[in-house]
Amino acid sequence: MNELRTHIEGQRERLFRDLSEIVAFDSVHGAPDAPGAAAWTRQALIDAGLTVTTHDTVDGSTAVIGRREAAPGMPTVLLYSHHDVVPAGDHSLWTSPPFELTERDGRWYGRGAADCKGNLVMHLAALRALNDFGGTELGLIVLVEGSEEQGGEGLDHLLQTQPELFRADVILIADSGNAAVGVPTLTTSLRGGGQVVVTVNTLRTPLHSGQFGGAAPDAVAALVRILDSLRDEHGRTVIDGVDNLRKWEGEPYPPEDFRRDAGMLEGTQIMGTDEDAPADMVWARPAVTVTGFTSTPVAEAVNAVPATASAKLNVRVPAGLDADEVMDALVAHLKAHTPWGAHIDIDVQEKNQPFSTDPSGPALALLRRCLADAYGAADAVALGSGGSIPLTLALQETFPEAEIALFGVEEPQSTIHSPDESVDPSEIINVAIAEAAFLQAWGQDRG
Repeated sequence: MNELRTHIEGQRERLFRDLSEIVAFDSVHGAPDAPGAAAWTRQALIDAGLTVTTHDTVDGSTAVIGRREAAPGMPTVLLYSHHDVVPAGDHSLWTSPPFELTERDGRWYGRGAADCKGNLVMHLAALRALNDFGGTELGLIVLVEGSEEQGGEGLDHLLQTQPELFRADVILIADSGNAAVGVPTLTTSLRGGGQVVVTVNTLRTPLHSGQFGGAAPDAVAALVRILDSLRDEHGRTVIDGVDNLRKWEGEPYPPEDFRRDAGMLEGTQIMGTDEDAPADMVWARPAVTVTGFTSTPVAEAVNAVPATASAKLNVRVPAGLDADEVMDALVAHLKAHTPWGAHIDIDVQEKNQPFSTDPSGPALALLRRCLADAYGAADAVALGSGGSIPLTLALQETFPEAEIALFGVEEPQSTIHSPDESVDPSEIINVAIAEAAFLQAWGQDRG
């Protein structure tokens, strides 16, 4: 472990250079820079000594797969990341340019610095260390997809049609991260869910509010009342017919940590009562978030009763619940709580199941020890995540005997998907040390 640390810490300048080069691509799926990010990834995996193929997928993205065949009788380990990013949004909200990796106060800032290009660079650092310390007889597959942030349809189809490209005994998905900087963490569950667009119509056309306001059914008021039915008086999510009060049985998420990580304003309250822990709310229970709302923009407002209003809902479904059943219950709930005979249209646009993994298997137990040793900790913690990675469930269903681990360089200060996304370089270094140590030890244990 000490030799691995010396080697990977010695790569710090290389890590910054690699991450600078890949962050420079505005690689939102479908954007002009996306092919450049795929080409950079291809060359990086070739430089790591892998045989590399690229696969143009049905959604127009490019999946890059590097491979090293296993010695006879040896297992194969798959390392996952993705080279696409979410849009940077308004560049004026960034302290430094989003596609120019910038070091500030010990952190590296840029779109994708943590999610997920920092994880790709971490894999490369671990592979260089592994190669320089004699390699391994393990089979290795390094999979880097190009549309994860847009749902990963292309990779899902590739997995369905060419599963042999992905067949592995252990799958290490680096698209998650630690509870905090310096706290080694394995993620053991992900919420599934989907997207729902709700549209309410009450009138053939907007009506003069002086002439008709007060008696004419207001579409905005109707939709607001529907949406309000999805929360109880304590702010907890409510979906009729669904267990909305499930408890998280794993390690806690302390309220003070949640407040800090969420950037809550002074005086605001965490949803729920004193009996509802943050871990219950974000890892064990369903959640519905209004991510978009459309009626008349304030700047265009006139004195008229609105005839139509729409909202987009993001739905999260925890492990232990079925996404199909929860979405059906949500649709029924929305219809049942529609007031005043308003006409409601509900479009379920996307849906995926939750994921959970057993951390007690031999590979995950070893990875957990390697993470702890890399950070100098007594143990790594096992936590849930409120996010979704649909590929995890697809891999689990395709290869049910494989052990699947989720970990990575992200942590709450990374503020992924937001302006000023960043990564702590010590996280890249420590996770790379743990991954390299795992690959060494797993190869020796199986040799």
